[in-house]
Amino acid sequence: MTENSASPPGEPADSDQPPLPIPKPKPRPKKQTDLPVIERRNWLIHQHFIRKELESCKQLIREQLIETGGECTYALYVQSMIARSEGHITDSTELLQACDKLQTNSPEILKQIGRNLFLVGKYKEAIACYSKASDRSVHRDWEISHQLGVCYLQMKRYDKAEECLKEALDSSKHDVTYSTLANMYLEQNHIEKAMDLLKDATTFAPENLDILTTLGLLYLRQGNFHESFKLLGQAMTFDPENYKAILAAGSLMQVHGDFDVALTKYRVSAHKAPESAPLWNNIAMCFYGKKKYVAAVTCLKRATYLAPFDWKILYNLSLLHLTMQQYASAFQFGSAALKLKSKNASIYMLVGIALSHLGEIENARKSYQESYKLDPNNAYLLLNYAVFLHRNNDNRQCLRLIQELEKVAKSRSDLKQDKELQDTAKTLSAALQVGDRLVADEKKTKEKKKGSKGSKQSSNQVSLDKEDAANSERNEKPNTDLPSLPSVPRGRLPALEIQSNPSEIRKNIPEPLG
Repeated sequence: MTENSASPPGEPADSDQPPLPIPKPKPRPKKQTDLPVIERRNWLIHQHFIRKELESCKQLIREQLIETGGECTYALYVQSMIARSEGHITDSTELLQACDKLQTNSPEILKQIGRNLFLVGKYKEAIACYSKASDRSVHRDWEISHQLGVCYLQMKRYDKAEECLKEALDSSKHDVTYSTLANMYLEQNHIEKAMDLLKDATTFAPENLDILTTLGLLYLRQGNFHESFKLLGQAMTFDPENYKAILAAGSLMQVHGDFDVALTKYRVSAHKAPESAPLWNNIAMCFYGKKKYVAAVTCLKRATYLAPFDWKILYNLSLLHLTMQQYASAFQFGSAALKLKSKNASIYMLVGIALSHLGEIENARKSYQESYKLDPNNAYLLLNYAVFLHRNNDNRQCLRLIQELEKVAKSRSDLKQDKELQDTAKTLSAALQVGDRLVADEKKTKEKKKGSKGSKQSSNQVSLDKEDAANSERNEKPNTDLPSLPSVPRGRLPALEIQSNPSEIRKNIPEPLG
């Protein structure tokens, strides 16, 4: 028998078993650090502000400022933003200045002060404020460069504005900077620069409706209908109810004479923008193309009520009254358009046509001369001026203008499609040839009369033959047998809107030629 040896007391029965683990003591929970009194309610103020719960936000700001003795920077900052949104720009500026005293190294506060100065029209002070903010900023800030460019643009300092806006694009590309710089180029009539910039913008922001629509309108102005329709169709693909793109597409159809289709497009736009003056102007010119003059006048009167200082609408009213043979009204609206756009040759032409029909020959001549100085290559001006000179027996000047018209017509292929211009030019040329033949016959008659004075015998006087007698009779009234030549007023393309408001920084620029 084997005996079991007992292990001594106090020792484990099996020495191979591992010892039991000793539990670690639980760490005491750390006491949460309380936020400083100055910043304790900042998160709640922020939540109410972004939710537009302004009354609750104001109450919290008041409590916070009382607790901190008016030294809470964030509460003062949010209070200034609320004051600006309510239209109290001066109060907002004072609050921001108080913030700047508390936090002297923040460029954001100076940017907001510059923004307030810009809103009240103090552009020089805003430029100084933005420049100081740029010195405080560690990195290049595109917003500061952009706002500096906008301030210079408002002061018409285009060189500095272009420099600042390009600097903003170099630091960071944004849609609003592209649109602002493009609008500046358009204001200076630099069409090619604007188009190149907008093409670059479409690669960066291919879904920006404002950029697509503006570029489409510029292609439309240049007569590139294919590219224009492509861009406008792309804009309507992203937003089928975009009234700017619909308005531009309707005007494109209107240029091609599809007035009914254009009116259908405009009907859609009228629901989105019933108070758009360019829309009613375009509708009126559609009725003008359909020869519904009363409806056209009604729409143009509504358009001029909505935009009384738009010279294009006044121009179209003058053109419409000329077509209706209401020459006094045409002169009135043409004169009003001249006060708004004094360097436009087409307006002077319409005023000259109206004055010539009213019997004011000298004033009409002065109007035509001024128009010719402004735009000597305008085919419609050359033809109307030539018709006016022919009616007033100035065939030499008339012939010179016809020759200039022929040179212009050779360089422009679009004039060959205008049948009315071509027919009137041919009629005038034929009338001038008849007039030249009459002058030559008159010279022959005078020479024969001088030769007959040397002979004293009346029986041997040389008499005129039947053809010369007929020519001499026609010579007395050279204009009675000539066809009457109509004046050719030229209708304008419909007015379109392309500008957007560059004064605000927005991610997308909604808002049309005025």
